[in-house]
Amino acid sequence: MTTVAIILAAGRGTRAGGEQPKQWRPLAGRRVIDWAVAAFEAAAEVDRIMLVLHPDEIDRVAPRGKVQVTQGGDTRAASVRAGLEALADMGPDRVLIHDVARCCTRPGLIAAVLDNVQAGAGAAPALPVSDALWRGEAGYVTGTRDRTGLYRAQTPQGFDYAAILAAHRGHNGPAADDVEVARAAGIPVRIVEGAEANLKITRPEDFARAEKILRGQMDIRVGSGFDVHRFGPGDHVVLCGVAVPHTRGLQGHSDADVGMHAVTDAIYGALAAGDIGAHFPPSDPQWRGAESHVFLRHAVQLAGEHGFAITHMDVTLICERPKIGPRAGAMRAALAGIAGLAEDRVSVKATTSERLGFTGREEGIAAQATATLVPE
Repeated sequence: MTTVAIILAAGRGTRAGGEQPKQWRPLAGRRVIDWAVAAFEAAAEVDRIMLVLHPDEIDRVAPRGKVQVTQGGDTRAASVRAGLEALADMGPDRVLIHDVARCCTRPGLIAAVLDNVQAGAGAAPALPVSDALWRGEAGYVTGTRDRTGLYRAQTPQGFDYAAILAAHRGHNGPAADDVEVARAAGIPVRIVEGAEANLKITRPEDFARAEKILRGQMDIRVGSGFDVHRFGPGDHVVLCGVAVPHTRGLQGHSDADVGMHAVTDAIYGALAAGDIGAHFPPSDPQWRGAESHVFLRHAVQLAGEHGFAITHMDVTLICERPKIGPRAGAMRAALAGIAGLAEDRVSVKATTSERLGFTGREEGIAAQATATLVPE
């Protein structure tokens, strides 16, 4: 299933003040647009990002990695339509439509929206209105309104691509957002719980709020792990979830997957949550011979429970034999699948110890790993 995020950045944003449109203004060490793009780059579910820019600013962002660029229109609706049409040849399954001014969006919210997008339907984040609602005129309260069932809409708003493209092609006139366009075309839209931090920069004072949120999100954790297992009888070794034929096996209480053990300990280390032995004691017979993906899945789940997302893993295997290079791709895929990451966020490489030490004497295999975690 292919998912593309359309980020709308062609507006002028005059209410936010400043000498340039708000998407280009600096915020917490980066530009607003950079924060917005980074959130979707970090979302493993998003395959491509279509950045919709003003015609005069089309060269301010160079295409890279997931990111492509297209020219927007005179209105928000026209820019959405331009982004959707730019994807026609690709024909993705799902599309997310997002306002660049919501630069504090987190990958967890992106995933929640996508989890609720169904064929022919959509999903969008929102928060219930909790404040009293007044009507006013000439500076005085003229009445009240019942807030029951009212929500504050947010983005990203997710849809079945074919359905929302057809809806925009058939829509005439203004619309508050893409949910309005979708509903006018008969597309049901599920409400997903939004986030207070997912604010939209609209006025000058919003920059200070966004800066505080983004500074708070920069709690980047890096953990390291190291593991060793000796050789023993056997005809293969398991490394990073992949069985590799060899003249000997690795000995250990579990399946002795030295690479997966190292990266698991790296995640625990980033969380300051001990090591594998603390969570899966070798004295407990239920873990004898266990496949190491059990340990890694637990570490990934624990990271989520602590409010962190894993953004990168790097494993180095140290051995003379077997040769790792031909199977490094399969190992990356195995680790990425367990951690819920794109493969370009997982590194597996190998080195020898130049015939020195126990690895040089081919008495065993060592592994070291790092893992990077950021708040969800």
